[in-house]
Amino acid sequence: MPHAKLPRKSTHIDMTAMCDVAFLLLTFFMLATKFKPPEPVVVSTPKSIAETPLPEKDVMLLTVDNKGRIFFAIDNKNMRQNLIESIDSKKALGLTKEEKNAFTVDASEGIPFSMLKSYLASNPEQQKAAEVTAPGIPADTAVLAPTNDLAVWILAARETNPMLRICIKADGKASYPSVQKIIKTLEGYKIFKFNLITDLEPLPPGTAIYEDAHKGDAHK
Repeated sequence: MPHAKLPRKSTHIDMTAMCDVAFLLLTFFMLATKFKPPEPVVVSTPKSIAETPLPEKDVMLLTVDNKGRIFFAIDNKNMRQNLIESIDSKKALGLTKEEKNAFTVDASEGIPFSMLKSYLASNPEQQKAAEVTAPGIPADTAVLAPTNDLAVWILAARETNPMLRICIKADGKASYPSVQKIIKTLEGYKIFKFNLITDLEPLPPGTAIYEDAHKGDAHK
């Protein structure tokens, strides 16, 4: 008895719903993603085997480039307005509302207080040019030294946001005295816990830490 042949129909998948979902996801990520602020300077950090993750928010970043210049930045834009208000009050800079607003959109600072007002009053192109030749924030190993502008930044930032986590990112060729000034300033405020940003490298074979990390592999 012959078998009845079923008519073949072309397969058609309606992709309209899939396209709608794709565009909705794309729109969500565009609106929800927090873009990383630009780095004040490009530094080549030394390598280490530490795997401690860095904090994702409420970060105070202290950067030291290969010339020993120190830059200060905080990631919380909502706190920058309060920070510059505090700095203006502490140092009597006489900043205008426009200059304070300019600070809230700036990624970092690398100039002494004596140059801050004129820097914030300049246009974005002038600020970008000034950042290239910025001398860095003055620092000292004595936290109360009148020339230690960094100490004022750190104190004002922590008063504004006590939840700030401190990260030091130093170039591998940065001079030790520049980094020591930051550490001594932190010690002056009884701050002994901070993060050092480095590039991760593989564990060296033959060392105790390598053997501990691979103990489980030997039993597989």
